[in-house]
Formats: sequence, C-alpha cells, structure tokens
Amino acid sequence: MPESAPESTPRDTNAAYRPTERTVPTRSRERASYDRALVHAILDETYICHLGFVRDGAPVVLPTLYGRVDERLYVHGSTGSRPLLLAGAADPGLPVCLTVTHVDGLVLARSAFHHSINYRSVVVHGVARQVTDPEERRLALDAIVDHVVPGRAADSRPANARELAATAVIRLDLDEVSAKVRTGGPNDDAEDLALPYWSGVVPVVRGYGPPVPAADLDPAVALPGYLAAP
Repeated sequence: MPESAPESTPRDTNAAYRPTERTVPTRSRERASYDRALVHAILDETYICHLGFVRDGAPVVLPTLYGRVDERLYVHGSTGSRPLLLAGAADPGLPVCLTVTHVDGLVLARSAFHHSINYRSVVVHGVARQVTDPEERRLALDAIVDHVVPGRAADSRPANARELAATAVIRLDLDEVSAKVRTGGPNDDAEDLALPYWSGVVPVVRGYGPPVPAADLDPAVALPGYLAAP
C-alpha cells in the first residue's frame, strides 16, 4: 500500500482523543486526560521517547529521538534496526507503545509510603509503519532535528542519497493516546502531620549550559541565534 503524504493539519484540532480500554488507567484515573492540546504540549516539550514492542516473544523498550508533525510521530534509525525492519512489513506493521515523561518535582512526604513525583506523561498505542515516500521522509527527518533544536534543520546540510539510503523512518499516528499528570504536594496521613520530618516538593528543572564549539570550527562561524541565551 503506497504511503500518503501527511496531512497539513489534524482533522479536528479541538476534539479530545477518544478513551479506549488501553488508555484508561486502572489507578488514579482522575489524573488521566485526553485533551489534544495537553498531549501536544507534553510531546513538544521534550525529544526523548521510549518505544516498546515485542521481539521474538519478549518485550523490548528502546530510548530514541522523535519528532511530531500534526497528528503523527516520527522515529528514525538505521535501516538494519530490528524495530524499523519489523515496521517495514506491509501488513500488519509493528504494534508499539510509545511513552514520553517529564519529571517536574520530587514529592517528599513524612512517610516513605507517600513519597511520589510530580510528572506529566503521554502514552501512545498503535501500529508503526515505515515511511517510504521521499517527501514525507525528508519532512520527518527535518522534524526530528527541529524537535531537538528548533531551526537547526535549515541550518545544516541535508542528508545526501547515501545517508538517506542508510536511514529508515517509522510513523505512528496519534490516535489511541492519553496523558497523565500529577501536581501538588505530598498526601500525608493525618496521624503523620506532627512527625518531625521535612515534607514538601523539590522542583526539577531542565537547563542547558553555554554552547561549546567544535575544536575544528572556523572561528568566523558565528553562534546561531537559536542557540543564544534568551
């Protein structure tokens, strides 16, 4: 079946994702959300995902980069990569579970049992399929680069024919999706409130240091604006 070019916009940018048996959690259901804008925001804030699938009857989970274009996620790798080879099968593709998680804070309670973390996560279930359309492949690879550093794809040499031949791209549609969020402080038991232990939240923030130029970089090449400190 030939690949179709990705849609420029989702069919309905306001509708929430439809809950399914796999996307409704068995615990803390009140933390689950199917809001499309929230899911996109969580996905767009980071660039590392964990891709889970079954290989030879055993579960495998791989950390990898990804990029989002509208209602599709793209993952790339070597053409010899096992999941990318499995996703290349015409039917039925590769069933996967892709997850993304942000840790926003360490929640320290008076009791060890009630320690927790504040987090935002997205879980995507679906069937990944290999992208073979040249235009969509280039769009996907640019999206992955720009997902890590916005603006970088246009400020670097595009992949040549040899590099493209060695690179496979798989696509996962955002269809069976859920987000889950925990915020707030510890949930100490009433009988523990008088205990002499510190209780509260330690915020976790992501930061970047100053860019370090390559040893062989021409000093005349200026630091691009998208890497400059705000």
